[in-house]
Amino acid sequence: MKKRIVFNHRVLPYALLAPQILITIVFFIWPASQALYQALLIQDAFGLSTQFVWFENFSELIDDEFYLNSFQVTVVFSAATAFLAMSAALLLAVMADRIIKGATGYKTLLIWPYAVAPAVAGVLWWFLFNPSIGVAAYILRVFGYDWNHTLDGGDAMILIIVAAAWKQISYNFLFFLAGLQAIPKSLIEAAAIDGASPRKRFWTIVFPLLSPTTFFLLVVNVVYAFFDTFGIVHATTSGGPAKATEIMVYKVFNDGFVALDLGGSAAQSVILMLIVITLTVVQFRYIERRVEY
Repeated sequence: MKKRIVFNHRVLPYALLAPQILITIVFFIWPASQALYQALLIQDAFGLSTQFVWFENFSELIDDEFYLNSFQVTVVFSAATAFLAMSAALLLAVMADRIIKGATGYKTLLIWPYAVAPAVAGVLWWFLFNPSIGVAAYILRVFGYDWNHTLDGGDAMILIIVAAAWKQISYNFLFFLAGLQAIPKSLIEAAAIDGASPRKRFWTIVFPLLSPTTFFLLVVNVVYAFFDTFGIVHATTSGGPAKATEIMVYKVFNDGFVALDLGGSAAQSVILMLIVITLTVVQFRYIERRVEY
C-alpha cells in the first residue's frame, strides 16, 4: 500500500514549487518570449526605432545562402560530435570497468576535462593544432600532412569537432560507467561459460542493457552540440575560414552582436529552438521504442 503525502497547509506545495517556477520564468519563458517578439521586428541601424514586419525576418532566412550553409555545418558538426564523444566515452568506460588496481585514479583523470570551460577547451586545442607552434600540427607535418585550420575549412571542422567531443567525453564516461557497473556480473559470466566471445557478450548483453543510458546521452549530446559549443567555436575558429565552421548558434551571435541585425538574429534563435525541440520529440517518439528498461 502506497502512502499518500498530505500537506498540512495549502500554501506549502506552491511555496516549494515557487523557486523552480520563478527560475523557469526568468531564465526560459521570458527570454524565449522576448526572442519571439524581437523576431517580428526590424530595428534601424542606430537602434532608435523599430518596425513591426511580421514574418519577414523568417522569410529572408530561407533565401539566405549563408544561413542555409550554417544549417548544413551544424548538422555535420552535431552528428560527428555526438558520435565521437559517445563512442570514445563508451570505450573508456568499458576499459575502466575492467580495471581493479588504480581504478579510482584512472576514473578521476578521465573526469577532469569536464571541469574545463568550453572556451578554455577551445584555446587548448587551438594551441595544439596551431600551424606555427602547435605540437599536433608539427606531428602531422612530419607524416606529410600540411595542417592549417586557418585556411582549410575541412581542417577547421575537424578541430572544432575534436575539441567539442573531448570536452563532452568525461560527462558521457560517468554515465556509461555507472550503467556498466549496474549490469549484473552473473549475466556476463553465464554468457562466458556458454562460450560467447567478449565481442559477442558486449553487443548481445552489455550494449542492449545500456540502451537507457545511451538514449539519455544521445539527447544530451545533441542539445550540447547545438547550444553549448559556442565558446569552443568562438575560441578556435570564430566561424571561419569562409564560414566553414559557422554553426547556427554562432551565427545567431554573429548577426546579432556583430552585424547588429537583432530581428534576424532573434528569428534564427527561434528556429534553432524549434529544431532542438523537434529533434528531442523525435528521439523520444521513435528512438525510445528501441530502449530496453
